[in-house]
Amino acid sequence: MRRWAIFGSIAIVGLIVDQITKQYIDRSMQMFQSIPVIDGLFNITYVRNKGAAFSFLSHASWRLPFFIAISAIAAVVIVIAFNRLRKDQLLAQVSLALIFSGAVGNLIDRVRLGEVIDFLDVYWKAHHWPAFNVADSLICVGVALLALDMLREEQRQKQAKN
Repeated sequence: MRRWAIFGSIAIVGLIVDQITKQYIDRSMQMFQSIPVIDGLFNITYVRNKGAAFSFLSHASWRLPFFIAISAIAAVVIVIAFNRLRKDQLLAQVSLALIFSGAVGNLIDRVRLGEVIDFLDVYWKAHHWPAFNVADSLICVGVALLALDMLREEQRQKQAKN
């Protein structure tokens, strides 16, 4: 039961932060408005993305139902995977909660707006990384932590065999 409390707490906090930041940007900025935060490195820039990462499939007519379905399926798969984790796999539990939170955060945008609000603009000179949001960050951090946990799990299994 404790692990579900951890999952729920992380997922809810991540989801709240994601949705509050997106609503703040939507209400306080004009589309394509940019606010420098760290000159030469980071801006808050209001954009919307109809596609996935790097605007993938943004012009496909079937993109919205596809992305909604994929996000919903991903959320269900994450819950099933989480339920199968051992109690001692705390890092994997945290990582799946982060990924779940990010997936649901972007799913809410797609259902509500038909697109995702992005605003974190990282760049170096004239080279901009595609803008992203808190949900995207949660997913990336969660995936990185999950990869780390998988490496650690592999080492544990090797040590157990020896």
